Amino acid sequence: MAGAPAGPSLDRVIRRRPHLWWLLVPYLLFVIALPFVNRVPLFVLWLFGATLLTPVAVGLARRGDRS
Repeated sequence: MAGAPAGPSLDRVIRRRPHLWWLLVPYLLFVIALPFVNRVPLFVLWLFGATLLTPVAVGLARRGDRS
């Protein structure tokens, strides 16, 4: 079939593997920080916390993927 996706749809993948939502946490932490770059005095602390939470979120996604 022309134009048919080669693999399962994203909707089906997320329904079968909801733990993958954890992978959005780091992205959202960094994107939410963008409007506050010059306004928040503790911006570096926010980025440091987001950087530390990134491996935790990836680990939770991996842990759910193993089961």
